[in-house]
Amino acid sequence: MKKVLYIVIGVAVLGLAYFLLTKNKEKNQAESDIVAKKNNSVAVRVDTVKTEVPNLDYVANGNFAPSQELSFPAENSGRVVKVLVDEGSPVRIGQTLAIIKGDQLSIEVSNTQAAYQNALTNSQRYENAYKTGGVTKQQLDQAKLDLVNAKARLDQAKINYGDATIKSSINGIVNKRNIEPGSVVSPGTVLFELVNVSTLKFKTTVDENQIASLKVGSPIKVKASVFPDKEFTGKITFIAPKADASLNFPIEIEIANNPNGDLKAGMYGSAIFSTATNQKPIMAIDRNAFVGGVGNNQVFVVKDSVAHLTKIVSGRILGEEVEVLDGLKEGDIVVTSGQINLSDGAKVEPIK
Repeated sequence: MKKVLYIVIGVAVLGLAYFLLTKNKEKNQAESDIVAKKNNSVAVRVDTVKTEVPNLDYVANGNFAPSQELSFPAENSGRVVKVLVDEGSPVRIGQTLAIIKGDQLSIEVSNTQAAYQNALTNSQRYENAYKTGGVTKQQLDQAKLDLVNAKARLDQAKINYGDATIKSSINGIVNKRNIEPGSVVSPGTVLFELVNVSTLKFKTTVDENQIASLKVGSPIKVKASVFPDKEFTGKITFIAPKADASLNFPIEIEIANNPNGDLKAGMYGSAIFSTATNQKPIMAIDRNAFVGGVGNNQVFVVKDSVAHLTKIVSGRILGEEVEVLDGLKEGDIVVTSGQINLSDGAKVEPIK
């Protein structure tokens, strides 16, 4: 009897457990259906198709360089006697920068001067003797040749002696000084590095699409990265006739430095190439609207909270926007973010 009672109780417990599990399953399913019903719209970001005049300004990055840069070498050997400028000193053309000991060069000038005077005397004597028949024409010609050679040696000695006084050949600033009084130099030793930054060259490159509209002498706006609020005006002074290895064309823009000399050679900056102002309005969308990239020419157009996969014809890529030639009209709403979760006909909920 007890055994039967235990069986009945066990069956009742199992039945109750089954009933509770079934009810919980139905409840969970109902809650899931409610959540699914509430969340069947995909959250996306959207943008409106608009017609506007495109901004075709082109920005090219580059560096500022001095208009003149000169590594000033020694012409002769010798010991430096005086250095008359320091790093940062402004210099002018013809200004003496340093003096190299010229005793030996001075002696050479004296010797060649004496040889020249001797050759001059001999030439005059042979010329007088030739008139009286005392020497031959060949002897007279040789005397004149000796005079020419002596004069050439004298001139060279004077040049060498003059080179002992190191003078600037450009207007600029001493960027580096590599010698001190007492330094021994030889021909080719770099004594100073001089730079002229009264005007600067901005060096950059542009691609073939921009190079066709540029001309030497055209005004260009330039900005330095360290002075974002300042704008400098320059003009194109050089356009390379040949592209570099990256198929871009090097150009140079000359910029008059301001009185304070804010711009420094080596600074990083950007040149802004403005386009003509008579551009016609075009229809454009955010380039992020394209499904799988601009080349696929497909976007999702939202109508009545439903996303429709639409084929379009794209045109020029204008920075972050792409020209639309066909397939859309002004005011259409296109998805710009969240396309990965979409399929044609999916419901969407735009978010800000």
